[in-house]
Amino acid sequence: MRLIGLDPGLRQTGWGVVAVLDNRLKHVADGAVGSDPKASLADRLMQLHDGLAEVVSQYAPDEAAVEETFVNANPTSTLKLGQARGIALLVPAKAGIPVHEYTPNQVKKTVVGAGHAAKEQIQMMVKTLLPGCELATADAADALAVAICHAHQRQSQGLAAALEKAQ
Repeated sequence: MRLIGLDPGLRQTGWGVVAVLDNRLKHVADGAVGSDPKASLADRLMQLHDGLAEVVSQYAPDEAAVEETFVNANPTSTLKLGQARGIALLVPAKAGIPVHEYTPNQVKKTVVGAGHAAKEQIQMMVKTLLPGCELATADAADALAVAICHAHQRQSQGLAAALEKAQ
């Protein structure tokens, strides 16, 4: 099974694809889709859409996980980030891929063990959990962390369902 994690951003949306093999994870690919900061908002969103659609088409994930937006002090920035996040939700959904959402603290707690981990800690753990992985960008590392979080949540949900069924 292939999972794609997405870390939404208007400037760059990070993406990371992992394969789940039994209880192991394998790095498939990662990167970031950028938008032209000089373009109009509509054009920037279209650039993100087209770039993510290409990634989804190329790597054919079975499920997607998207990081939820945190609220900035600047409402305009938060709104723009929310629009980029909408694209990150739309692209896999439009491709018929189930989409799951996780808060930044859920991702950090799952990957690092602490809900307020620093970016450097996340990057170190992503490299540890996905041996041989060369991270394209910090956004790609965050996206891989989202994918890892989803893989662990899927496994936990599967175990809980199996226990429930056995009773």
